[in-house]
Amino acid sequence: MEIINIPLKLIDEDTDQPRYQFDEDSLQELMKSIEELGLLSPIKVRTVQGGRYKIIYGNRRYKASSMLGRETIPCIVSTATDDMEIYLEQIAENLTREGFSPIEEAEAFHKLLHDSKFSSSVKYLSSKLGKPESYIKNKCDLLKFGNAVKKLIVSGVEIRKDKLTEDQLQPLKDLPLEHRDPLALIVARDELPVSDVKKIARLFKDKDISDNTKGKLLYKSGRELIETWSVFEHNRAERAKAAKAQAEAAAEAEKAKKASAEATAASGTAASPAAPPAGVQAAQATGVQAAAPAIAAAPAAAASPAAAATAAAAPPAASIEDQLRHMLAAVPTHQPLPAEMFQSALGDTPSFEHGVDALIENLEKHLAEWKRVRELVGK
Repeated sequence: MEIINIPLKLIDEDTDQPRYQFDEDSLQELMKSIEELGLLSPIKVRTVQGGRYKIIYGNRRYKASSMLGRETIPCIVSTATDDMEIYLEQIAENLTREGFSPIEEAEAFHKLLHDSKFSSSVKYLSSKLGKPESYIKNKCDLLKFGNAVKKLIVSGVEIRKDKLTEDQLQPLKDLPLEHRDPLALIVARDELPVSDVKKIARLFKDKDISDNTKGKLLYKSGRELIETWSVFEHNRAERAKAAKAQAEAAAEAEKAKKASAEATAASGTAASPAAPPAGVQAAQATGVQAAAPAIAAAPAAAASPAAAATAAAAPPAASIEDQLRHMLAAVPTHQPLPAEMFQSALGDTPSFEHGVDALIENLEKHLAEWKRVRELVGK
């Protein structure tokens, strides 16, 4: 690789090169370094018509040398003529240099992908530049923002007032333009950390919040937006908790209903078995005949001996099985009452108390009758 000194007056800057932003303070420091130590690295140029040269990379060194009044500058002369090859070399060189801004990098990638002169692909750029495809895509996403936001984007991860890092902008990139840029400016002004930006982005992506409400939220400060997010998430969690409890209660009710239906079906099956042995049949007949008057509330004690004999000789009452099925279907499966209901009953009215007494009395009568039936059938 040959290095030659070329007169500065024969060298032209490349106005299409990826890097075009030059910090004045940084340029002054470079001038001081060249003045004290000389130019440590040559610039790279290519030949053009008329015996002149055009810079491939090294614009800052060229500018600093010109400002110092140097007549010549050390150069590497490239024989490359392919525009794609030259542009990729310019990007690769600038990626190693300080001050190559994220926006300059994004614009360079966008140019290679969309300019008809290059028409490259993300996969190709990734292989040529040694960068992941996601790296290139994330850089290009920065171009979604407006100029007011782009001017604030800086390299690095340090959070600074009125500056924006790529990490701060990534959560906002997919929001609509009317929300994206105003939120980015709020983030820059209030120096919000990336974790807070992600929360705010989730808030503005939520479809349950109307666009009108989102528009009003843009007048809030960063701190107020985080408070709004916290309240919104808390309310959503409470709604989800209530919905879960309601679903569980509905499932329990359905389960109880199904169990009651199964019990009714089982009792119906048991009511029509094959004819039992003669001894069992006689015992059942005796039990049913004795129990039927109690269930029907007939005054058995007042019946005449002749009537009793007639009743004994009559066939078993068919309604006892129907009554059993009716009771099983009518009485729900027992579920313990919640503790809150017991507490709420303490202040109820006398009419409620009378109702409870009536229920207990009625249930006790049913229980006594069916216990009697069970004893008679079991004999």
